[in-house]
Amino acid sequence: MTPHVDATLPSCTDQSPIQRIALCLQYEGSSFCGWQRQPHQPSVQETLERALATLDPHRPLRAMAAGRTDSGVHAAGQVVHFEASGPIPSERWAAALNGRLPASIRVRAAAAVPSTWHACFSACYRRYRYTLYNGRRPNLFLSPWSWHRYRQRLDERAMATALRGLLGFHDFSAFQRAGSRRPHARTKVQAVSLERHGDLVVVEIQASGFLYGMVRLIMGQLVAVGEGQLSLAGFERRWRQRARSEVKEAAPAHGLCLLRVGYPSPPFPLSAWYDGQPRHWLECQDPPELPSLSPPALSTSQKASSPLDHPSSGVPETGQWGKG
Repeated sequence: MTPHVDATLPSCTDQSPIQRIALCLQYEGSSFCGWQRQPHQPSVQETLERALATLDPHRPLRAMAAGRTDSGVHAAGQVVHFEASGPIPSERWAAALNGRLPASIRVRAAAAVPSTWHACFSACYRRYRYTLYNGRRPNLFLSPWSWHRYRQRLDERAMATALRGLLGFHDFSAFQRAGSRRPHARTKVQAVSLERHGDLVVVEIQASGFLYGMVRLIMGQLVAVGEGQLSLAGFERRWRQRARSEVKEAAPAHGLCLLRVGYPSPPFPLSAWYDGQPRHWLECQDPPELPSLSPPALSTSQKASSPLDHPSSGVPETGQWGKG
């Protein structure tokens, strides 16, 4: 029987030099156990590597990612690299893979990179976005991408104050889940942003690296601050004193998205990697009431935020606080 040959792609049987390819990847995380391979569970890494193997069957392919997202976490700009020996041009990898991947994974861009370039170790920051839905009523179209907190209006000013205190290089042991293999819990939070758009509260945290479960644990504590269950002083004491035993609730995974990964010289077009998760907007607002003991709520036109990192630079100035 004559083997099937995909006429749209060059043959991989030719002897071609090894090239390193970088991918900008999106995935809807609810059907995966996370990025990393796990026994008997579907992972993004395994699914991608199977698709890669169909295009370069003569070389074992292993994909290396900029960050290991947890089970159920989404990605709008995950970055991956692998080495291929086939003659497929770098610009054709995205289309070739998208034809072999499930609809829950999309390759936004592909680019050839130097052999010394590494998706994880060449990165200068990762940025995560967490979306809170603070409306009274459930919304089917928001539930896969946000955490619904409906009992009372979140005090975003208090949350923003707590968030600002995380800026800088610190030991964040209080926000690290058990099971981490990191030798220490120190990392640098480079920028933060918190915005309220009606019933939606959007938090972004950018750091040189993140601990295992860090963002979800931070968000659990921030919501406790916003609902008046935890004081600002209590929030700061917990993380500065590394009181991990007091940090109990982690925010659910489905509200979290790896927004982007930054590099000194990004290998992809700006439109492919910078801000790939659409921002939701609700025309009608119906947030629950703010508790009477809390300060007056901000109007929907006010927001507390820090500047987003400049698209053309690798790392923003730390500690600024302005328009997000």
